[in-house]
Amino acid sequence: MSSDIYAKPDLSKKVRYSRKQDGAEWEQREVDIYESTDEIRDSYDHFQSQEGGPQTLNPPSVLKGSFRCATLGLRVLCLLMLAGIIILSICYALNKSENNKLHFKHNKLNHSYNELQTEHQETKRLNSQLQEEVKKLKEKIEGKWCPEEWTRFGCSCYFKSTEWKTWSESRRACQDKGADLVMINSKEEQEFISKFGGESWIGLYVKYTSGRSKWEWVDGSALTETFWAPEHENPSYNHYGVCCDGDGRWTRSYYSYSKTFICEK
Repeated sequence: MSSDIYAKPDLSKKVRYSRKQDGAEWEQREVDIYESTDEIRDSYDHFQSQEGGPQTLNPPSVLKGSFRCATLGLRVLCLLMLAGIIILSICYALNKSENNKLHFKHNKLNHSYNELQTEHQETKRLNSQLQEEVKKLKEKIEGKWCPEEWTRFGCSCYFKSTEWKTWSESRRACQDKGADLVMINSKEEQEFISKFGGESWIGLYVKYTSGRSKWEWVDGSALTETFWAPEHENPSYNHYGVCCDGDGRWTRSYYSYSKTFICEK
């Protein structure tokens, strides 16, 4: 009996059983037990016999495919990193160039601002100086003072001497009074001077340089307007200006002659 226990069961046999249903007689039936396990085993043994021995899966093929995928992924990742580095380098270069441009513009603006500040300060200085000159001129025009025996015309005071002197002596006498021989620069001033009457020295003389002679005022300025009598305009050495003849025009005379003079300050 013990040997029957360990014997391999015959799964291909039919099993008989009986049951009782609703008080009826027991019913006996036979059930076929399919040999699914044996059929599977037999199919597997048949496959092995056809292939010539035990067959297994090929793990190296799977690993090889996985390795290829990993390599491809690494290559893509490296390309992406390289592209990122290139883009960052370009952005850095562009940003540096833009910063340099902004720095240059900033320096240029600072330079322009400093120049404007300097010009502004210079403008303020000139404006202050101009205001001071206008103030002095206004005071002079308003006639706050002209020395005794002096006559005001426009912005200047004029003195007509009664003494007779040479041109050089006349100029020295004017300078002693803080003035100089008169310089006539307009028609209105010429008409005013001619009212003094008689022939008087004025601050006009002939300057001889480089073999040429020309008329020049005592301050070194050239003539702007002239009121010469006929045949007296041409400069000649040792000649000096005189005002005025009977028609109120300029004449010329040798510097050593004595005449009255007119001072201006």
